Amino acid sequence: MEREQWTHKREYILAMAGNIVGLGNVWRFPYLCYKNGGGVFLLPYCVLAILSGVPLFLMENALGQSTQEGTITCWKKLCPLVEGIGYSIIVIQVFSTIYLVILAYSLFYLLYSFSSVLPWATCSNYWNTDSCVELTTPNMTNKYYADLGGNWTSETPNSSAVMEFWERRVLSMSGGIEELGVIRWDLGACLLACWLGCYFCIWKGVKSTGKVVYVTAVFPYVMLAILLVRGLTLPGALQGVVYYLKPDFTRLTHLQVWIEAGAQVFYSYGVASGTINTLGSYNKRNNNCYKDSLWLCALNSGTSFVAGFAVFSILGFMAHQQGVAMDNVVESGPGLAFIAFPQAVAMMPVPQLWAVCFFIMLIMLGLDTLFVGLETISSSVSDLFPGQMRQPWRREIFLAVFCLIAFLLQISLVTEGGIYVFQLLDYYGCNGVCLLCVALAECVAVGWAFGADRMCDTIKDMSGQRPCLLFKFCWRYITPLLCLASIIHYTVEYEPLTSNRGHRYPGWAYGVGWVLTLVSVLMIPLLAILNLYRAKGSLRQVSDCDPEGAEREQRRR
Repeated sequence: MEREQWTHKREYILAMAGNIVGLGNVWRFPYLCYKNGGGVFLLPYCVLAILSGVPLFLMENALGQSTQEGTITCWKKLCPLVEGIGYSIIVIQVFSTIYLVILAYSLFYLLYSFSSVLPWATCSNYWNTDSCVELTTPNMTNKYYADLGGNWTSETPNSSAVMEFWERRVLSMSGGIEELGVIRWDLGACLLACWLGCYFCIWKGVKSTGKVVYVTAVFPYVMLAILLVRGLTLPGALQGVVYYLKPDFTRLTHLQVWIEAGAQVFYSYGVASGTINTLGSYNKRNNNCYKDSLWLCALNSGTSFVAGFAVFSILGFMAHQQGVAMDNVVESGPGLAFIAFPQAVAMMPVPQLWAVCFFIMLIMLGLDTLFVGLETISSSVSDLFPGQMRQPWRREIFLAVFCLIAFLLQISLVTEGGIYVFQLLDYYGCNGVCLLCVALAECVAVGWAFGADRMCDTIKDMSGQRPCLLFKFCWRYITPLLCLASIIHYTVEYEPLTSNRGHRYPGWAYGVGWVLTLVSVLMIPLLAILNLYRAKGSLRQVSDCDPEGAEREQRRR
């Protein structure tokens, strides 16, 4: 059967926008701006977006559109020697399915948002302790930090009602990864609902995905606009916006600022994850991928910047209401989504309404990113075995089996020690080093093996526009050097993951973590060696990026 294509161009645009505009735009970018010099952070962010994010985005989008193949077969078609790039990406995507538990948390909060009294606003619940402090307590300065790859730590003996709801009701945290405890069946039901949602979003291929994105890609913008208008009208909003953008030019001399800006570009643009390649492969070959890529990158960065105003205006309101400094309410990652923001909406009039709006926005932001990741996996398998897997019913069965197995494996994430398992998988299995290694290999394959000039010619043939000279230099020199420098920095500055309250993980957990990292990274060199061993002819013939021409030449000789 022939490969599917988008029915309308707008379906592709919405799917791509939904994929790249995700949770990181709302809960990570604003915090990084505040932490790294306010408005000054935009300079390293924009520089690295131009030198690495946009070139990689265009390269992957054009590669998918020109080959009309999924993540694995497109690299095999481009250059058989780097076939491992596709397998490495699939491994990372399989690990990335753990983020469905974030959607499960959001759904859990959403269901409780319909209560007559928000349960995280009071200390009269069965899960609260004697040290619980309600939101109405003046000058409550309990600071709580949380991040996907970081640690959950409490800095005061008292604990807020919202923190106890998160730790004791949602997570029911145990003492460590050695104590998984019992399964949280209510949270497990939310996880199952999220998996079912992802499955039915893509079970019919781009026919269903193209219809779903009308909701999942557009609705978050509606919710973000509502929260932005509401946030800017709250008392204390100006204080939050000033903290968000207050410039600190001395931060530009810190290497860590540039590293975090580069990491944010990779995460928010979705490069080196296979999703851009997959969505682009469903386009017609004469689509103007050059213009699409530039506009989509601008949309992503613009959304991140505007989201900061919505987030920090509401955090400024919370600081104003409590009479505390902004430093005590600013959070990142799950700390923003499940601690700071629920605490802020509980102080607003009609808090249930704003809680519902916020958590629906989180679910929609995460849902389209995650189901596009599933589409990347399924399309790769379909393109590897087109004769079998392009039959619709077989594809549906494969997806159902994959989702079921993944759900059963992820039950460990909804146990009492599940948050520790999540941290381990996130810190080692989905870390930035894996993405950087993939991006480095992509640049070497396209910039040197296939040829940057040939890639520019390919884009011109499809879109009618030849990319500017900067992209050619980025693919060959600038972007791979930036990736290599970041890999070295991460290696030198590596610190072992610590669990809740600063306790180290057991030795076996670190061993498992490093295995997760190496499984994806080593796919590239191992498959290159295997292909060299299996292939006939010289190294030049094996690595030729025109396999049909190489085969003809071998027959002629």
